[in-house]
Amino acid sequence: PEDRRTYRAEHTDRMSGEEGPAVPRRQVGSSPQHLLATLLGEYFESADAALPSAAVVAILREFDVTEAGALAALSRLTRRGLIERVCVARQPVYRLTPAALARHHARMSHFLSFEARPRPWSGDWVMCSYSVPADRRAQRHGVRQVLTHLGFVLLYKGQWIRPGTPTSDVEKALGELLSVEAGDRWSVMHATFADEPGPGGPARAYDLDALRAQYEAFVRRFSPLCDRLADGAVGGAEALVARTRVMDSWRDFADTDPGLPPHLLPQPWPREEARRLFVEIHAVLGPLAQERLRALIEPYSAQAARCVTHFRYEPDDA
Repeated sequence: PEDRRTYRAEHTDRMSGEEGPAVPRRQVGSSPQHLLATLLGEYFESADAALPSAAVVAILREFDVTEAGALAALSRLTRRGLIERVCVARQPVYRLTPAALARHHARMSHFLSFEARPRPWSGDWVMCSYSVPADRRAQRHGVRQVLTHLGFVLLYKGQWIRPGTPTSDVEKALGELLSVEAGDRWSVMHATFADEPGPGGPARAYDLDALRAQYEAFVRRFSPLCDRLADGAVGGAEALVARTRVMDSWRDFADTDPGLPPHLLPQPWPREEARRLFVEIHAVLGPLAQERLRALIEPYSAQAARCVTHFRYEPDDA
């Protein structure tokens, strides 16, 4: 779909030969609408902000997005209901909807707090299996998409797992998608593994080598920026782009890292180093990026410029 990034990662099950999703891999680059959604979530906390389209064009130009690309991003986010268009004289103006604002804030909090504290581990997994008649291919494909979206991976043929205990989301999704009357069958279960770290354990369902490589690439990419920050060598224009890029990269981990317990991960595991780097860059660049964004918006709307802020990571015990 055009309104969310596409991830692809498949592995071949050694026992069954069936292909299925593993740790998702990110496509290279971000679409203009994804960049715009990130910026709105990062720097606006009020639905009072009314952005003229010319201001959005100026903002996205910082990221080498053309005017046509910026206007297309506005159109797509409007269709998704994240923003609404209000015509003021000849200038179209766009506002965040209250629902979108709440969603932005929840998502930003999720990204910023990801792996801030060790996750308690009970040893519990959710397991899902299903059987759908061969003539209901669309439903079969839909189930695979839904399970992947909900954080499940294929362990064996027909057996999908994810860490944790909550089941209400998958029960609801399968209940809406499948039909007993049409011959569909499905089960959602709690499971534990007798030899969890062993060769038949759940970690084999994940492409941990690929996930480790992504964390290591994140560290390599942004460590030089962190060094330049320490030297005070980053200005406002670069700060806005760099802070958005680092969030854009980090948020993928918050959405795709399954959060396996340490005893199932190869050691040393680079996630903690990547998080420390992310938090430092995000915090230090915040004020600089905020001022740059205000300067870009001010010629088009002083009121919208005053609404610009920036999200900060605030530990629970702060």
